[in-house]
Order: sequence, then structure tokens, then C-alpha cells
Amino acid sequence: MNIGESMKVFGYIVIIGIGLVVLKLMSEYDYESRKKEEIEWELVWSEDFDYEGSPKEELWTYDLGDGCPYLCGWGNREKQYYTDDPKNVYVKNGHLHIVAIKEQTGMSEYTSARVKSKKEFDIKYGKVEIRLKNPSGKGTWPAAWMLPTDQKYGGWPKSGEIDIMEHVGYHPDSIYGTVHTEKYNHLKGTHKGGHIYIPDNESAFHDYSVHWNEDIMEFYVDDKMYFSFENEKKGSESWPFDQNFHVILNLAMGGSWGGRFGMDKTLTRAEYIIDYVKVYKDNSPTKIF
Repeated sequence: MNIGESMKVFGYIVIIGIGLVVLKLMSEYDYESRKKEEIEWELVWSEDFDYEGSPKEELWTYDLGDGCPYLCGWGNREKQYYTDDPKNVYVKNGHLHIVAIKEQTGMSEYTSARVKSKKEFDIKYGKVEIRLKNPSGKGTWPAAWMLPTDQKYGGWPKSGEIDIMEHVGYHPDSIYGTVHTEKYNHLKGTHKGGHIYIPDNESAFHDYSVHWNEDIMEFYVDDKMYFSFENEKKGSESWPFDQNFHVILNLAMGGSWGGRFGMDKTLTRAEYIIDYVKVYKDNSPTKIF
């Protein structure tokens, strides 16, 4: 290649470089002009329970039984037997009702229900918001949470768990949000979580949500953040949350946490009421470059 050809190639490289810089500046300007301080959430799916009867078959399915033979007591020494019986789970007056009833079934002292969203409605990143009212009574343990559908990194806790809302009856004014991973979980006493005082959570509806992207998970009650968990960028042992999860709504009775201080023996019925479930994706402007 002679000097003239070299200069021509060099000129092309300079022009391309200038073009890329211009595109970068244009991208930054476009992004800055379109972005807003708040995230732009776009609704992906919602369940408003605007019907009566059993939960929609196209959206919800059930976990049944007492967890036996492989996970008796659902891994937490819980005292309920899950059913899909209308006395334990039904939709009425715009709400999903999950009812725990004191009645012996096998080795379980209570019946209750645990519903979960189907695979077609899986979530990976976004905002999951659930409006609900908790039951009352020592020994109750309602939860709104998520588990991985395909267990990309193996069984619990390797593939993670996201507890959007947990409540135990012996702490009637407290709400908990928690994550579990191989590195951080309650069996090791290393689980990561936070709690917030909501004195009327058993008598009034509140919005419980998690905002989740590839870098951070944030937990809210009524749009007030009370806990966040950041991606340490050290692999799946601490952040297995790069996969699809599904929503679970259940009312457990007793167990290692719910029954830590015993059960109210006079409690024959407890009712967990869910107003809606909404799932959003982040539709905020992004940079081209």
C-alpha cells in the first residue's frame, strides 16, 4: 500500500470515528430529552378478580397437600394442608379470598390454599404490585412471593426466592421483604431483608411491590421503599435473579416462623384477602449507544 492509499484509509477511519462520536452525542441528547425522573411502567398483565367463583384457570394453578413425601410441612414445619376447595380459595366481591380453617386433614391441623401464576405469565425484571389485606391471629403466616419457574441454577436456595410481602401474626404491625440465594438464606442465617411497620395491615388494604432489574431489587409498601438488594456481580450464588419467576399467594399456619411463639388455639378461621396483582415492565427510554 502506497502513501496515498494509506492516507485515504486513514481519512476513512477518521470520518468513521467522527460519525460514531456524532451518533453518540445524538443518542445522549435523544435520551436526555426523553427520559423522566420516574420510571415509565407499562402494564404487562393484571388480575383484578372482577368475577366470582374459582380463580381463573388460564392464569392460576395450585400447590396441593402438605408437601410430603419430599417436603413435609413445606420445608418449614407448617401445619396446613393446601386444597383447591372453594371453602379455602374463592373469588368474590372483587377479591381473592384464601381461608385457613382449623380442621384435621391427615397430619395437618388446618386446611388452606396456595395459588401460583402459570408459566405463560412468568416475570423477569419489572414491577410486581399486589394489593392485599392480611389476616390476624397468632400463628398465621401469609405471603406474597416468587419462585423461579425453571430453577436455572438448581433447587432451593440456589435459584433464589423473592418474598415481596410476609407477615406473621405474632408481630401484627410488621411487614417483611426478603431475598434468599445460595449465599444468603435463612438456613445459614445470612438472608437479606428488611421490615416496615404498617399498624393497620390486618384491617386495611395496602400496596406491596418489588421493583427488579439486572442491578437491584427494591421493596415497597404504598410506594415507600424500605429495603433494597444490589447485584454484587459475583455470580448466581448471590444473584440468581436473571431468570423467570412466578407469583405465589398463600396462607400458611404455624411453622418455623409463623408458629415461633405458638398458635392461638381459639383461632378456627383466618382470611387473607387479595385485591389485585399487577405486573409491569420498565418502558423508560434507553440509550442507543
